[in-house]
Formats: sequence, structure tokens, C-alpha cells
Amino acid sequence: MDAVRVALLREVLAGTEWLDATRRFAGVLRGSVVAHGGGLLLVGTAEYEPWHLAAHLVDEAAWSGTPELAPTLVRHHARPSDPAHLAVGPGRIEAARRGETLLVVAPEGPRARPAEPAELLERVHAARRAGVTVLSLGAGGGELAAMSHDTLAVPAGAELDLDSVQHLVSAAAGENAGPPRSRRRFRDRLTRLAEALTAPPPAPW
Repeated sequence: MDAVRVALLREVLAGTEWLDATRRFAGVLRGSVVAHGGGLLLVGTAEYEPWHLAAHLVDEAAWSGTPELAPTLVRHHARPSDPAHLAVGPGRIEAARRGETLLVVAPEGPRARPAEPAELLERVHAARRAGVTVLSLGAGGGELAAMSHDTLAVPAGAELDLDSVQHLVSAAAGENAGPPRSRRRFRDRLTRLAEALTAPPPAPW
């Protein structure tokens, strides 16, 4: 159903700037994780956690043969009793180092609660100083955009909502293989596809 939704979105958006914008941002995201190989951290705000984007990126990582795209979802209220893939707290951002990529998804910037904006922004700033590539999706201005290496803004009242943009970005990230991968032999690609089809599904989010 998500593939159908993406196809319909692309058909409706043909001729607009959104397709180019989401593909460009997806290319930056994929290029960063592939080039650096340090892993992808994904974080939202306390009131908006990008669950669906995390799940879609896991799927795209499997289908495209690009394991680097599978993110670690950083949660603001993670508990030790949560499943392992849901138990990663904000301290993981502080521990991030050069070579890793941090994608921040914030509908209106990180302002969920009065005490939280400074905390999240400080962590993002520290990660950037440590050499982490910082990308932001949603927030089009302010401190978060200023400290990001690249950003894709989704302004309030835009033709697309943030959820739809995330669908387009995740799909394009899986497709944007780049020249080295596109030159692989047909048999290699068939083998990778067969492995993806027979592999067990990723853990549920």
C-alpha cells in the first residue's frame, strides 16, 4: 500500500518542485550514510516521533541492499523495558561520533515542552561539533536548520504534509543507488533481490 501511495503522490506532484526536492534530500541522506558508513540516527521531538519513517527506511535498506539506511530510532522517553530497537534514548546522540549521520524530524522545530528545545538543540549541536553529519526534515528555519548540513523544509500550509514528504524521501533513498551500484551486473542484482525476498521481515515498530 505504501508503494501505491508513493506512486500516486509522484503522479499528482509531477511538474512540481516537491519531487526534485525530496529526491535531492534523499540523495544527500543516502550519500552520507553510504560514504561514511557510520550508521544513521533518527530522532524527532517528544511529541512527534518518526515511527513510520524508521520503518520505511528499514524496508528500503533491505530492498535496496543498503544496510546503512536502516536507522537507529532515538526516543525521548525510551525505557529499559522496551524492545531493544525502541529502547535507545537521547544519550545516543551525545555518544555519536564522526562518520555517523543524524536525521532530525521536527514538524515545527523541537519545541514540544519548555525545557526540551534547549536539550535537543544542545545535543544536536554537540553531535555536529563531534563530526556527525546533521540533516533536518520539516523545520525550515531557526537554530535547527542553521546547524544542519542540509535541510528539507515542510512549511505549515504546504501542499504536502510531513508524513507524505517522509514517504517520498524514504522511497527515493532506496532508489537512489548512484553510479557505482547501477553498474553492478544483472545477476548480482537478481541475487540481492532474491535474498531480500526470502529474508525474514524486520522487527515491527
